[in-house]
Formats: sequence, structure tokens, C-alpha cells
Amino acid sequence: MQHRIVVLGAGYTGAVAAGRLAKRLHREDVTITLVNPEPDFVERVRLHQLAAGQDLASRPFSEMFAGAGVELKLAKVSAVDVDRKAVTITGVDGPAREELEYDTLVYALGSGWNDEGVPGTAEHAHEVSSRPGALRLRERLAALDAGRPVVVVGGGLTGLEAATEIAEARPDLDVALAARGALGDWLSEKGRTHLRKVVDGLGIKVHEHTAVTAVEADGVTAADGTAIPAEVTVWTTGFAVHPIARATTLELTDRGQIMVDSTMRSVSHPDVYAVGDAATAIGPGGKHLRMSCASGVPMAWQAADAIAARLTGTKLPSIPIRYFQQCISLGRKEGLIQFVTADDRAKTSALTGRVAALYKELICKGAAWGVANPTAGIPSRRRRVVRQETRSGAQVEATAA
Repeated sequence: MQHRIVVLGAGYTGAVAAGRLAKRLHREDVTITLVNPEPDFVERVRLHQLAAGQDLASRPFSEMFAGAGVELKLAKVSAVDVDRKAVTITGVDGPAREELEYDTLVYALGSGWNDEGVPGTAEHAHEVSSRPGALRLRERLAALDAGRPVVVVGGGLTGLEAATEIAEARPDLDVALAARGALGDWLSEKGRTHLRKVVDGLGIKVHEHTAVTAVEADGVTAADGTAIPAEVTVWTTGFAVHPIARATTLELTDRGQIMVDSTMRSVSHPDVYAVGDAATAIGPGGKHLRMSCASGVPMAWQAADAIAARLTGTKLPSIPIRYFQQCISLGRKEGLIQFVTADDRAKTSALTGRVAALYKELICKGAAWGVANPTAGIPSRRRRVVRQETRSGAQVEATAA
């Protein structure tokens, strides 16, 4: 009897989990199905670059998982029934519905942008948390005449990267950044000093201690009534988890994240594992891991290894997830590597400038390589036919090792 593993979502965490499972469970009595609405991997950590006009490398899943024994279904997840152990999916180009039964589920549906209920945000603001959103922003920026105002709302990592990338790519635009606190207030003194230098050099006007309470077509309004003009508003204040989990009987946090143990196993449903932004896990110091690639990929490793260990009767993984650095690109020529404690607090040391930009680029390339080569080192299976669904819902057959 085969053990059916279904992985929902093929971002960093879902793709890594599926590949690692294929490597750990190279057995004929295990099937691995990966569900995702797009046929290629999206480098989410580079979407601010895409929005600024750069092109990203294509990474088709059909090539990434060739010969790995991972079946890819191009579909959207419309429902998850964790009590019946079934997932309902729909074709991306049509109403076709299918139900997938599972023995083990890996939930990696991730997160999207969070408008925080601020009036006008959904109607007037752009986001860079998804490829469609980044492409819409790219098109809008390309249509702007010189001197037009752009405001990025949110002073966290995403906001800093978006504002600096846009300002560098389009020095003719009037770019501003609105941050709730002081600019880079979580960074070390060295980090803050360098960030200020780069932001000033790019001509970005920073509105510190500014909470935006409304977005209009021609700008944003702060809590104190200050109006900041903007022909384009980019909203980067945080992320909201995928809503499907709320419709299940899984135990969740108030934010809708699935509560998991140290092996990323649901505390309420032992046949469900959750990784990445979709889950809440405890890191060093008893603190919750933040939504980030730095958290999500180790969570995926942990989940895959735990599933494999439980199915093979071997020792469970016990490596704690911790942080080492925060990598921030500040355009293509500048960067900031803030070294942090295990629980993500800034140390005094930081790497800055061109070297930091190269460091960040290596980190991004390494993460993409790990996803694009998820089954490196997996021994060849006997040759078999794998059916892969196309966007139209039709099936194609490919010979897999």
C-alpha cells in the first residue's frame, strides 16, 4: 500500500519540502504530489527587482523535478478537509475539480500582501508580494513621467528594498518612504548609519514615525493628517497568511497560522505539517519565527526530515532553527548585512557597501539553486511514466527516472 504525500504550494518552502522528501523517501511505496497554480518557481525575494524593470531567470518545475518522482499538478487549492484527509483542487484555466486524498499533508500555501484594512489600499496601492503584483507595478512605473511622486509605505525589509530599487532604477522619479518608526530602528548603529547614507544618496525622502491611515489615487494620508503626494503607492507593511486554513479544524493562531511543534507537525492533526509563512513555530528564546525565507527553508527541511523519520522509523531531527543575519539589498550596487543573534536581535557588527550587495546576491542565488536542484544526489528510480497536468487541464506524459 502506498503512502500518499501531498504538498500544497511550491514557493521556497513547498518546493524545498517536496524535493527533500523525494530525496529522503526514495521508495516505491511512497508517492509525492506537489500542487501549485504556476508552472515555474517564483523568486519572491527578488520581486522588488522585477517591479523595477529587471527580468528574472525562468525555473520550470518540469525541469527542477525531472526524474525525482514528484508529480506536479498545476491547480489552485480550493478546500482542505483535514478530518477526511482530502484536498479539493481546481484547474487554473477552468472549473475542473479534483479531490486528492492524502496520508500526509504538507501545507505550504504561504502568504500574500496585507492591506491591514486601511481605507483605499486595495483600490489604489500596489504590492510586491506576488509576481502578478510586481508585474502590475512594473508596468505602472514604466508609464510614469520624470518627476512624478512614488511613495513606498512600510519601513521593513521589503519596503527598504522596494524603495531603494525603484529609486536606483528610476532616478528621475520622486521616491519617498513612509515608516511607522525611525528608519532602520531595529538595526545596529553601523547598519542605521549606512542605510541613511544610501537612502540620502538615492534622493529618497523618508517620513519617519508616520502611520498611513488612508490611500487615495493621488497620495496617502498619515495619522496626524499629513498628506504625502503619490502617483503610485507601494504597500509593504506586512503579510497575511493564505485564508484556506481558517476554514479547517486545524488549531490556528489569531493571525490564521497553523500551530506546529518542533518538527513542524500540526499540534491538532498529526498527519498535517505546515511550513513557511503558513505556520507559527517557536525559535530561540521562545520567540515565534518571523515570516521570511530565512525561517521558511529550515522549517521545510525540518518537516521533510521528520516525515521521513516517522515513515522509516529512524531518529527524529532535533536541530533548532536559528538566525544568523538579515540580508538587505539597497539597489544593485549597495547592500547591508546585519548580523544577528540566534533570536534575531541585531549585533553590533554589520557588512555594508558593495561587498554586502555581492553577499546578498550570493545568498539569493544559493536559495534559488537549492530550490532549483531539490533532488540533487537522489539515485535514479526505475524508469516510469509520470503524468503532469498542463494549464489547460490536459495531461502530458513524461518519462521519469
